[in-house]
Amino acid sequence: MSNQINPPQRLLMGPGPINADPRVLRAMSAQLVGQYDPAMTAYMNETMGLYRGVFRTENAATLLIDGTSRAGIEAALVSLIEPGDRVLVPIFGRFGHLLREIAERSGAEVHSREVEWGTVFSPAEIEQAIVETKPKVLAIVHGDTSTTLAQPLDELGAICDKHGVLLYTDATASLGGNAFEVDEWGIDVATAGLQKCLAGPSGSAPITLSERAVAVVNARKSIEAGIRSVGDAVSASPIHSNYFDLAMILDYWGPKRLNHHTEATTMLYGARECARLLIEEGIPEAVERHRLHGSAMVEGLAALGLEFFGDQAVRMNNVVGVEIPDGIDGDAARAALLRDYGIEIGTSFGPLHGRVWRIGTMGYNARRDTVLTTLAALEQVLRRGGVDVIAGSGAGAAIDFYGE
Repeated sequence: MSNQINPPQRLLMGPGPINADPRVLRAMSAQLVGQYDPAMTAYMNETMGLYRGVFRTENAATLLIDGTSRAGIEAALVSLIEPGDRVLVPIFGRFGHLLREIAERSGAEVHSREVEWGTVFSPAEIEQAIVETKPKVLAIVHGDTSTTLAQPLDELGAICDKHGVLLYTDATASLGGNAFEVDEWGIDVATAGLQKCLAGPSGSAPITLSERAVAVVNARKSIEAGIRSVGDAVSASPIHSNYFDLAMILDYWGPKRLNHHTEATTMLYGARECARLLIEEGIPEAVERHRLHGSAMVEGLAALGLEFFGDQAVRMNNVVGVEIPDGIDGDAARAALLRDYGIEIGTSFGPLHGRVWRIGTMGYNARRDTVLTTLAALEQVLRRGGVDVIAGSGAGAAIDFYGE
């Protein structure tokens, strides 16, 4: 008979997932209640309100998709896109390719633009692509952990509004640790996950939709037969997923309380606590915390002699890419860091595999002690690998940056 699960102690300093905040784990240990219990519907309403604060929006349609961050992406795209719709996907890393694939599987006529990994798009480049392709939806990643860069979004909402385009963005890796202003930037739909800056486990996907996006989704509303009442909508072009049908999910979270699915109660408890903690801290303060500790990590890595990947002017606050030094087996070094110190950092994908490590400082792990511990351990791994590193240089540089 198998033993009870007893995971090894790890400090997760890669691009995500990260160690969940203990307060989130405690919230997730609470007992279940029925999905229409007044306590449960109250928690759902509270969660909606909290995530309006996290997303910096007044959108009524702000809720959770039950599933990982990819579930949120799929719900957004399959619900916005009708077969044959044109979708523009600017790609600057792995997760832009993911948006393109999901849009294609949703039946879209997808037009993509690509830039070299390590760079991002200018607003002018994106507007030119919109003029050329005339899409219904612009689907773009905000922070792509594969390259550790964040695409500036602050001008894109106005561009999309000018051309009558819906703006969707995947904020999985950035929300809570980087400036992200749904209303101010004119974003129509944004989705995220808990396992990065929100300090929770993977398994719940916050989403917010503007009134314009809700109108597009509801135009395709088609209530499933087994729960349909007289007069309920039956669309000639229904959303091509039942589980990710945002028109029905909005009715599930709204006053109608449509019996669409059984809410993932434990994940809702966790997601609610993630948002509660961020709102309690303050979103600007959380962003500054990620900037502070992310910058301290960068200073320490530079002192260890490591070179950074990509345009550092648009680096995310919460993750940085470094070139693996010559003569170092990147995977072997990561394995040693995990084996000897219990610390995990990230490898890379595609053209960067074997070339770059990705080191995260996010969520519950965006702290001084985690930064210094990681730098001290990485120094020892580099020294044992033959890299000429001055003793104490990485952690020392970070301490100097902190000013103490």
